[in-house]
Amino acid sequence: MTVAEKAAATPSSSTPKKSGCLDPLRRLFSSPKSLSSATPRTMIGVSAPTSASNGTASKLAAAHAAPGKVLTVDTINPHVRTAEYAVRGELAIRSEALRKKLQTDPDSLPFSQVISCNIGNPQQLGQPPITFLRQVTALLEYQALLDPANRDLVQNLFPEDAIARAEKLHKAIPALGAYSHSMGIPAIRESVAKFIEKRDGFPANPEHIFLTAGASPGVQTVLQTIIANDHVGILIPIPQYPLYTAAIALNNGRAVPYYLNETGAWTLRSAEVRRAVREAREQGTDVRALCVINPGNPTGNVLSKSDMEAIVSLCYEEKLVLLADEVYQTNVYYPADQPWHSFKHVLRSMPIEVANSVELISFHSISKGMIGECGRRGGYYECVNLDSGVLAQLYKLASISLCPNVQGQLAVELMVNPPQPGDASYDLYHGEMTGLFESLQRRAQKLGAALATLEGVECNRADGAMYLFPQITLSRAAVAAAEAAGKAPDAFYCLALLDATGVCVIPGSGFLQNPGTWHFRTTFLPPENQLDDFIERIGAFHQQFMDKYRD
Repeated sequence: MTVAEKAAATPSSSTPKKSGCLDPLRRLFSSPKSLSSATPRTMIGVSAPTSASNGTASKLAAAHAAPGKVLTVDTINPHVRTAEYAVRGELAIRSEALRKKLQTDPDSLPFSQVISCNIGNPQQLGQPPITFLRQVTALLEYQALLDPANRDLVQNLFPEDAIARAEKLHKAIPALGAYSHSMGIPAIRESVAKFIEKRDGFPANPEHIFLTAGASPGVQTVLQTIIANDHVGILIPIPQYPLYTAAIALNNGRAVPYYLNETGAWTLRSAEVRRAVREAREQGTDVRALCVINPGNPTGNVLSKSDMEAIVSLCYEEKLVLLADEVYQTNVYYPADQPWHSFKHVLRSMPIEVANSVELISFHSISKGMIGECGRRGGYYECVNLDSGVLAQLYKLASISLCPNVQGQLAVELMVNPPQPGDASYDLYHGEMTGLFESLQRRAQKLGAALATLEGVECNRADGAMYLFPQITLSRAAVAAAEAAGKAPDAFYCLALLDATGVCVIPGSGFLQNPGTWHFRTTFLPPENQLDDFIERIGAFHQQFMDKYRD
């Protein structure tokens, strides 16, 4: 039985035994009155309201009679106000303003272009798309190209395996503009399951896989499901990716920090996680889930298998759901000495009582790696050891959004099921993937080495992902100037860097960090032929900044 069938077949405890087409609607009303007696004042999904006090009614009447907007910053959902997302925050907004200024007055700034290193957006900085992916999607976007009458023309433009793949997908997806299954196109979920099984050596169930419009919506859906009330806590690594604190805030949950070990190349220590769990539970927080980002964002670390085993054991002992953010799994630059393992593989390799009980949800995306198709919005999450009722609820949430975008789903298919040796497109595909990987590896090494030579800067090697996260030591004078400007010291530094050079990076305070330390996150995505200029800009600014604020 599929998740969808289970959702339809599982009766609610509050479902009346009577049949009839009005029963589902009647259940939406909390009042025990019959549906026919419900008045317009009875609200769907909530208890029938009691009479408001005269004072409350008067205040509401006055508020709605007053001039001005209904929606203001003070009247919107307070959890929306609380949520912050540094990656597209003050620095990103400022960089866009500078970019517009350059368009209207190119000589008005001390630089000719803004370099957006605030976000892992490869194609924005010139990374070319993978040819096979674009060929197949082009054929599917204009399906007249697959008409037999056009075969001679198409064969002159597209390789045979791209045409064959497009024809196969066309049978599974007759209309790209139509809604798909809410969990994603079944044939593509089957491809994802085969990919996971090949990667990990353990079977995967396509009925436990949800395709999503990028990994982020999947994370948001899962957190929305886990956070049942304002006492629920989610363990997040510090430094963290701001998606997690933002999504937790939106759902009125509690972010429970555990700190990565910077002096140990950002290692994850299970003892530190246990400390965080213990202290949070002692303070009344219902810690339910542990988020791990591997490879790390913003830190670029890759977890060892032994550390991962310790984390899985901790989740087993502490009854925690493990949320594995694995979107950078192909961005692993030293696989010989720091190989990447999926949490699914580690979990299934452990003793059976652990392997069959720890609840794991893992996320992947088309936005990172060498695919880099951020704007297409495609991804998936796989559920392992989850209760069937919870799977049905996740299906319901997916149904509310109708379906993930079909073009993103297609890109997931082409990511997990690429050309194979012997296929017409394989040599080009392999060359493109290898070339991009080796270029990213060189850029990571070169930029990391350059940053480490700057005064007061320490920079761990990026073993994975797309980022460097150097620590900067700032003088008392710089800290005082930042406080006078109402900024965190590293934000003050990053704003000055942007205004002087056009380089947009994100301060460590946006990712959270050990108190008393300052960092910034930069991608190493600028093209190799521009990297020397990029490094020179940062180096010259840094020296001027240090001299200006020297104690």
